[in-house]
Amino acid sequence: MPPVRGGVGTLLMLWVTVLPRVLLSSLLLAGMMTQTVESVAAPSSNVGLVANAVLEDPEFTDIIENITVPAGRNVKLACSVKNLGSYKVAWMHFEQSAILTVHNHVITRNPRISVTHDKHDKHKTWFLHISNVQEEDKGRYMCQINTVTAKTQFGYLHVVVPPNIDDSVSSSDVIIREGANITLRCNATGSPPPSIKWKRDGPLKITVSKNITVNDWEGEILTLERVTRHDMGAYLCIASNGVPPSVSKRIKVSVDFPPILWTSHQLVGIPLGYNVTLECITEAHPTSLNYWTRENDQMIHESAKYKTESIPGTPSYKAVMRLHISEVQQSDYGIYKCIAKNPRGEADGTIRLYSSSPPTTIPPSTTETITTTVSSTRLFDLPFGQTTVASVNSLERGNKYQSILNEVDRSEQKSSDSSKTNRDRPPANRPKNCGSSPSSWWLALALPVAFQLLSHVARWQ
Repeated sequence: MPPVRGGVGTLLMLWVTVLPRVLLSSLLLAGMMTQTVESVAAPSSNVGLVANAVLEDPEFTDIIENITVPAGRNVKLACSVKNLGSYKVAWMHFEQSAILTVHNHVITRNPRISVTHDKHDKHKTWFLHISNVQEEDKGRYMCQINTVTAKTQFGYLHVVVPPNIDDSVSSSDVIIREGANITLRCNATGSPPPSIKWKRDGPLKITVSKNITVNDWEGEILTLERVTRHDMGAYLCIASNGVPPSVSKRIKVSVDFPPILWTSHQLVGIPLGYNVTLECITEAHPTSLNYWTRENDQMIHESAKYKTESIPGTPSYKAVMRLHISEVQQSDYGIYKCIAKNPRGEADGTIRLYSSSPPTTIPPSTTETITTTVSSTRLFDLPFGQTTVASVNSLERGNKYQSILNEVDRSEQKSSDSSKTNRDRPPANRPKNCGSSPSSWWLALALPVAFQLLSHVARWQ
């Protein structure tokens, strides 16, 4: 029957096609099992080496170097390990008892921490990176391998910090009255702790007390005893710790005192029509209000006749007061006062302006004009009839000028003697020869008189 025939055919087909494959698979499986048993029974040399290598404990191949780095820089710590196998490497901050990294993972929440390692290095090196190093990052860093008995090694990170002056606990600009004591403070931070030195801004020395004057002073505190106006100025607090840059703070010390005032000349002589400048010197702090008055205490204002100025001096608390008077008239002579006022007090000085003779000049010669002055003066008649006051001193042309005056004096002497003689004689008897010597015409005059006297004497006898 067909179904029977079909079923037998199908069964035969299964045996022919499927059975060989099953047998083949069974044979292959049996061979693999035999090979595995043989391998276990008699392991090859290569497999033994691999097994031995895996069994070696991991070791550190190098130390962790101590590093010194300024704050704000980046730093990298290295931990080199061999035979790590399936073990892990971790980084920790020992003082903070904080786990930073494990294998390739960052555990800490500090965003400045990261970890890398070199897979191609024979001895794998694990690097701990710290960016923008801060002072709190200093301390011991531990690299650890998580073996049964943990293996560790340490490296130290030194963080140095440049000095910084803390303004909140340091002195600022100060104003003090003359004669008082003053204390200046300067506080600075840094790693290592900085040292403090004080200097004056400029070439001046520091006067600590009456008997102590130094170029510089060391220490956080500087005390000045009984300060004077000479102690006024800027003081520098300089902090340094060997980590550049050093820093400084400038503290200005102002010393207040009432004005003092003096004049270079209390009497000033000036002729009519000339310009003159009166001058006073003052010292005051704070800066004084300076002005001029006349003897009636009336303040002098700027005008065509008067011009005032106050010129700052050195040191800054000094000033020069000047009053310019143009074309002095008779009404300008008298007493002038220079006055200086500030919140600490007031001072004044007095100058008397009086009339004096004008300077004189020599009559001009055909080749040059000579003008000079001396302390004494005299009058003489000029050839052209004008009268002038001449003042002479021994300058380089003085001798020449003196000889001119001598000739003028002799000329005056002769003309004076001649005039006197002519006045004593009648006009008819004056000698006509003005060029004859005085002895000849005196003889001519005396002989007739002598004869007359002799005749009278003889007659009386």
